[in-house]
Amino acid sequence: MIFRNTLYSALAILAFNSPLPAQPELEKHLQTLLIMAEDGSTVEFPEGTFTLSNTLWLDAKKNVTIRGAGQGKTVLSFKNQKQGAEGIKVTNAQNIVLEHFTIEDSKGDLIKTQQVQGLIFRDITAQWTGEPKASNGSYALYPVQCKNVHIERCTAIGASDAGIYVGQSDSVWVSGCTAKSNVAGIEIENTTHAWVWKNKAFDNTGGILIFDLPDLPKKRGGHVKVYDNLVTRNNLRNFAPKGNIVGKVPTGTGIMILATNDVEVFNNKIWDNKTASTAIVSYFIAETPIKDKDYNPYPSRIFIHDNIYSMGKRMPTWKNKLGFIFWWKFGQKVPHILYDGIQNPAWVNEKGELKSGYEICIRNNENGTFANIRADKLGLFKGKISKRTTPYDCEF
Repeated sequence: MIFRNTLYSALAILAFNSPLPAQPELEKHLQTLLIMAEDGSTVEFPEGTFTLSNTLWLDAKKNVTIRGAGQGKTVLSFKNQKQGAEGIKVTNAQNIVLEHFTIEDSKGDLIKTQQVQGLIFRDITAQWTGEPKASNGSYALYPVQCKNVHIERCTAIGASDAGIYVGQSDSVWVSGCTAKSNVAGIEIENTTHAWVWKNKAFDNTGGILIFDLPDLPKKRGGHVKVYDNLVTRNNLRNFAPKGNIVGKVPTGTGIMILATNDVEVFNNKIWDNKTASTAIVSYFIAETPIKDKDYNPYPSRIFIHDNIYSMGKRMPTWKNKLGFIFWWKFGQKVPHILYDGIQNPAWVNEKGELKSGYEICIRNNENGTFANIRADKLGLFKGKISKRTTPYDCEF
């Protein structure tokens, strides 16, 4: 069943080139359509710019598609939002498709989906307009506690945390997307079995982040592949609100892997990120107390190979502690691949090397200079830096 005719006539009063003030009766009608949508139906939004003041919510539905007339053609603006935080929220659902529209300027997350089994974001632009700022919402596209998630050919702009953020989910594809002008372009957090490929992450603070963080219901992520991406010029100032973990990501970070396991990063072009092209770090680098007894703060089974890094000098940021330390230690010759060297003592053999099953492997990277900054020795960053690659010349 397609609610095309009813919805088109209801929206026609707002289908103009410039947004008009939201009308309560229209919004009520839109929300009613989502409430009444039958399993297997398609709700179509026509071409036009529509100013809305309330979250649109779809709950407990199966096999429903929400479709616009195309990116830049159907525009849902929440610039004058008065109620709710999200632009669109989908919960407790199965096999949901959201596609072919632009969504802008919500108070909080632009699209949040929670506990959805089978989810597709396709050909969506999710953005905050104007200059990037801390008052923008945290996430543009935000599936959390979901399974079988496909994010395809989407664009995310201006998020004060992450443009494309996948949290505590399983079986995820992020492909053909563009993330720009966010604090983090793409973030995979406490998520298992994720493939991130053929995306463009540029002009963010950090391009692609793979994190496991404490104090979350799903404790461990991992089994993540990041490949065939362009990660370049992620040198935007960090505009995250104070207290956010991404607020500690240095301006100029390409790819950061923090406290997770089984991550493979390969065949990427990682260019012109001025502070840390690729960083492999423990949670201790954040210098934040860990209260979660079940949390593992160490990275393991990380394989960085066959990537292309840019040549030339870089200037690490001085406005971030990590960035300043990199500048202090390396000047304008910061190695492209940085490992903090903080290891779980139980994972280390008598030679001081990581045991089989916990390795950090680095191999065959063009211009891929390396340093273990030995943050485990004599206090944070007071140890002698090692540029030896032999202990990390492995694969799995």
